[in-house]
Amino acid sequence: MNAIPIKICGLTREQDVLAAAAAGASAVGFVLYPDSPRYVSPERAATLAGLLPAFVTPVLLFVNASAAEVEHAAAGVPGAWLQFHGDETPAFCHDLATRLGRRWIRVARIPKETPQDRLPFDLLKYASHILMPMPCCSTPWSTATAAVAAHFLGHSFQ
Repeated sequence: MNAIPIKICGLTREQDVLAAAAAGASAVGFVLYPDSPRYVSPERAATLAGLLPAFVTPVLLFVNASAAEVEHAAAGVPGAWLQFHGDETPAFCHDLATRLGRRWIRVARIPKETPQDRLPFDLLKYASHILMPMPCCSTPWSTATAAVAAHFLGHSFQ
């Protein structure tokens, strides 16, 4: 097991799933958002997740999916975590994941700026764990507010 858990997300091909597992990924994510270029169907996610060895966790990523869509996808991938990226409320995520007996992740959108009439975004208020996107991803870490950047020890985002 890695000292720092590593999740590789957005995989669509068998060889990439196998390579991620061989490289030591702790989890592999499958995007079930039809508008994403990395979208896979629930059936394809189940096929790809079936390639994972023991102790590599599949993660099903959703954006504003209905409870029925999440239930359908989760039924095909036993043990998968659920990752919510849309406008789902924490209560929706919690209640659905609890009903399905699954662990879950809720992504918090990090604002580029803090409006003057609002408190700074406090990452730890919303998260017990932090997923760090790789530099190739779209998160503009150099523009993260000081309140967010303060939670990443050993990194300077200014």
